[in-house]
Amino acid sequence: MVSSRSGQRGEGGLGCILSLLGLALASALGFKLVPVFYGNSTLVDYAGDVAGEAALFTVPELEAKVRARAKDLGIAEAQEEGAVTITTRGGHTNGFCTVVLDYSRTVDLYGAYPLTITTRKVIIRPYMDSR
Repeated sequence: MVSSRSGQRGEGGLGCILSLLGLALASALGFKLVPVFYGNSTLVDYAGDVAGEAALFTVPELEAKVRARAKDLGIAEAQEEGAVTITTRGGHTNGFCTVVLDYSRTVDLYGAYPLTITTRKVIIRPYMDSR
């Protein structure tokens, strides 16, 4: 007599469905969250680059550059008062520039949950006019 293993047939179906649901959920979350984190990271990097140019521009011009980049990236929260603060210490030829980014972005996760992502970064860079 030959024994059959009918109890094992089709057992992988539930695992496959759960794996596909997990992949779909991860993809949907990534679709919403990756652009937000990428935009925040890009703005922080740009603010550091702008801080290094403090010898060439005034503080209002530096703030305008950071706010313009935030607008290009679609970060409306960085346009609010107090979201971008720039100060300099030193003279016109050399010193330190401090850029403070402080804003929060709310991401709606398909109506299920509003996720708030807060960006609080302090960037201090030395600057020097070597023209």
